[in-house]
Amino acid sequence: MKQIVSIYCEGSDTKFAVLEQAPDGVRLLKTASVDVYSSAQRPGNTFAGTQIIDADSAIQLEGLEGGLGGGGAEDGSQIFEGIVNSELAGIKLQNCEFISVMTEPSLLYQFSSKRATGGAGATQEILTQNGDAADNKKIKVSNSKETTATVGLADGGDVKIHLRQDMNCLSMINRLAKYNNRRFYKIVSVKSAEVSLANYVAKRKKFFPDDFSLIVYIGKEYSKLIFMQGRKIKHFGSTLDVGTSNLHTYDVYFSKILLEMENGGIPTLDNIIVCGEDVSENLVLSFYGTFPETNVSRLEYDDLHLGGLPEEIRNKLSAFAVPIAAYFEYLEETEKKQKGINLIPKYVLEEQKFLQFGWHALLVLPLLFFAAFYLTQLILTNGKEIDKLSRDVQIQTELKNRNLQILSQIEGLNARINSFDQTQVILDSITVGTEVWGNLLGKISAVAQQRRNFWVRSFNIEEQTGVKLEGHSLSKFVLTDVTANLDSSLLKSINYDPIRERDAYRYVITFKEPKR
Repeated sequence: MKQIVSIYCEGSDTKFAVLEQAPDGVRLLKTASVDVYSSAQRPGNTFAGTQIIDADSAIQLEGLEGGLGGGGAEDGSQIFEGIVNSELAGIKLQNCEFISVMTEPSLLYQFSSKRATGGAGATQEILTQNGDAADNKKIKVSNSKETTATVGLADGGDVKIHLRQDMNCLSMINRLAKYNNRRFYKIVSVKSAEVSLANYVAKRKKFFPDDFSLIVYIGKEYSKLIFMQGRKIKHFGSTLDVGTSNLHTYDVYFSKILLEMENGGIPTLDNIIVCGEDVSENLVLSFYGTFPETNVSRLEYDDLHLGGLPEEIRNKLSAFAVPIAAYFEYLEETEKKQKGINLIPKYVLEEQKFLQFGWHALLVLPLLFFAAFYLTQLILTNGKEIDKLSRDVQIQTELKNRNLQILSQIEGLNARINSFDQTQVILDSITVGTEVWGNLLGKISAVAQQRRNFWVRSFNIEEQTGVKLEGHSLSKFVLTDVTANLDSSLLKSINYDPIRERDAYRYVITFKEPKR
């Protein structure tokens, strides 16, 4: 499960508790408490419209103006977000989910008691519980289902919880997101501080069905009184403008408790559970002194794993009872163990959507689906066609290459055919006088065969003399016979040219070139 940042906004006091669901149980990772006062309420403000006092941390505000973004009015408005970032250092807020816990005046409670009205429906007029009954004013509220939740009471009636429009806690989360350059942080639930705390106490304390119990939550400036019968809510007391910052005596609690017991029809108190900023021994003893027959105890957190939190935070754990209780209520909702309340406005859910559509845009979604389906089919079909054409192109390319090779071979054969014609012409021209030369050579061969001492060494054709026949003979008289046997021949010369140890004569015989 993701880490949850539970934020409780009560007046000028804002409490942060970071928790997560681990295999071994719920772990508390970090806590922080930041007070914000307007410059009109606190004189001597050196910041632009806001003065920050961090009561629970060691952050020094001296020099903070430069450390959190420089100077000027724009930076002064971001000092609160800067302190929150410092307090929650080490927590990746962009990965967390946020729970906003609210109380009066952001929430208005409208009681419909079955005992008083006989089960009739509640009116649209709500009495504020910020002062005495004489000072209560009637406030008109809308009955929107989106920002209204109903919680059953012990007497069979119910209380309707309305979320007003001045939701500073939600806007603070959005400012924190913008400070960290985020469009928004995911807000998963908006809880009621009184209802969450009552449910948390009811599941961890052993109450008998007929027991009347009181949960006293003491804040820094305000305190809450929540009356229960058994494990159900009986009555919400009006918010007390008394807390640890302005408390001088505990007697104001006792008188207010007696008054609210009378207003809520509570005869006695069997249990008092103390939580909040003050759970000291003096407070417990004071309740024992006023209500001696009542079991007075502190709210314990045995189901929390504190890990490596310092001792200072462990001692002040009760101050974060409300954000811790809201987290456990949300956890049980997600695990389907109970049906809690969630007052988150619809516009917040719309702003947190990745794609923000109006109702008319939803009509276009089916068209977008079919268009996407059609385009996908078209792309797949065209892809197959492209693959087929690519294969055809590859086959045609290979065929073209083979055809080019065949053409090159044809060109070679064509060249050879053309050269054959030229050779044929040459051969034809040569064969014209073949018979004449054959007869001449036949006569020379016949003479040479008859005369064993006569042979031809060279046979040349000259332009001036005609055919020139050179050779050797062992007898010069043979040469005259050869000349006589060859028509029109002329013995040009006879030279003595011995060959090794034998006498030999070199001769030259010429005769005219035979006519073709």
